[in-house]
Amino acid sequence: MGLRDRLFALTYDRMMAGTERAGLADIRRTLLAAAAGDVLEIGAGTGHNLAHYRPAVRALTLTEPDPSMLRRLQRAATHARCPTTVLRAPAEDLPFDDATFDTVVCTLVLCGVEDQPRAVREIRRVLKPNGRLLIVEHVRSDDERLARKQDRVNWLGRLVTRCDCNRPTCRTLQRGGFATDGLLASQLPKSPAFVRPLVIGAAIPADAHAGSVPARLRTRETTNERR
Repeated sequence: MGLRDRLFALTYDRMMAGTERAGLADIRRTLLAAAAGDVLEIGAGTGHNLAHYRPAVRALTLTEPDPSMLRRLQRAATHARCPTTVLRAPAEDLPFDDATFDTVVCTLVLCGVEDQPRAVREIRRVLKPNGRLLIVEHVRSDDERLARKQDRVNWLGRLVTRCDCNRPTCRTLQRGGFATDGLLASQLPKSPAFVRPLVIGAAIPADAHAGSVPARLRTRETTNERR
């Protein structure tokens, strides 16, 4: 664990505070209204989602690979409203049996994993056949001009927030066995244009029947700003 990792964990909440107040917290709340049963959250960070889980969650398992983040997550989890387990584990190598969880939650994580296709395969493996993956994720823009800008400045995202803002996450999910019809285009509030494009919603195993997505997830789409 290097100094950079410790500094990132120390400053993460402060760095995200404006974005959370500008709308990200509301996005989390709406998304997590659909979490139910045995729930796994991958890359739980410092625990921003914890306050938004509802009584339908029977048991919550949180994983986080970074030791500095993990310590903060463990402290936050002591205030969780449901039985909660915190484990250190990467998304690419989840220490769970097949078909363990009813819901998997992934918020601003798939942009930062080392091996996105492998992480998606692991999520599909531990998710029950009729389960749901709830996500809020950075994605490569459909606007080609903005997508080219994402490519040019991706190094900055990796340096500051340790994420790749230009990953084709929806395509990766589809190739990993998920149907993505329940994902909606949105924008990350109060953020630079190159990290603004998001997808929000529920992805389900491709061979399962489509489940309902909370109506409030149908967030207003805004035009990508070009800077």
